[in-house]
Amino acid sequence: MNHITAPFSDLTPNHILDALGSLGLRCDGHLLALNSYENRVYQVGMEEGPPLVAKFYRPGRWTDEAILEEHRFLQSLADAEIPVVAPILSDHDESLHCFGGYRFSVFAKHPGRAPDLDQPGVLEWMGRFIGRIHAIGALEHFHHRPTLDITSFGNEPSEYLLTHGFIPPDLETTYRSVVKQALESIQRCFDRAGDVAMLRLHGDCHLGNVLWTDAGPHFVDFDDSRMGPAVQDLWMLLSGEREDMQKQMADLLAGYECFCDFNPREMHLIEALRTLRLIHYAAWIARRWDDPAFPQAFTWFNTQHYWQDRILELREQIALMDEAPLVML
Repeated sequence: MNHITAPFSDLTPNHILDALGSLGLRCDGHLLALNSYENRVYQVGMEEGPPLVAKFYRPGRWTDEAILEEHRFLQSLADAEIPVVAPILSDHDESLHCFGGYRFSVFAKHPGRAPDLDQPGVLEWMGRFIGRIHAIGALEHFHHRPTLDITSFGNEPSEYLLTHGFIPPDLETTYRSVVKQALESIQRCFDRAGDVAMLRLHGDCHLGNVLWTDAGPHFVDFDDSRMGPAVQDLWMLLSGEREDMQKQMADLLAGYECFCDFNPREMHLIEALRTLRLIHYAAWIARRWDDPAFPQAFTWFNTQHYWQDRILELREQIALMDEAPLVML
């Protein structure tokens, strides 16, 4: 992942409208910036028909091949009538476009609301659709997108934080020690899980990337799609105390296993994957700190209090990783 200064500084409204115009799309001039920090995403009004969504990719993050691989995965899911939002193809059957130095894609606008996981049947419904995604995801491998592993989500991000001056000097020794212990605990979790299957995942399956309608859920933003264990797309939907998560996982798997088998050994990975996400997330913000949008959005980042909380959080995760995993009911 490259560290690029102000990568979207010249992505002006006129540039956005001209980019869509280059595809023959006649915009009415209305633009609404949608919630996205890694890329820039806009709802764009059309002179005829409903608005579209234009996604401008962060320069230097993915290769063209990696983006197209994501698009092909999305299209294969859509072809199987799984509710995902695939990019619209141009008249030349192209999904990735370039204009003025920016790569972008265009999507239909799909409204929806956040799912209420406390409602009966919602988790099982979501589990069914994740199971369908994984059934397709297991048919092929990504060749240009990464695999979720300890190196890329743990070792490299923590080393970046320590070597680029983000940890306050008086906390650096403590953070280094605690993150080392956390990584060792993560490795033990992966060792206990053993050789689990890697498949194409959504990769970032939290509630913000699921939209709910009366017809059920549909999944958006596969930008972090990669190879990884199936449980990666399940654990982020769990919350609360252990017994709460046990019940939630049982509901998810009741739907999931209608379409895809789940290896119970992956339960060993839940807290390990949560810990990797915490480490990776802090480094993700740090690597983007020269993007003006990040200091404005993450005002609490890189303060003394922030890193004290991260150290406490990792200590709590170390304890959780030593506990017995959830079980399949």
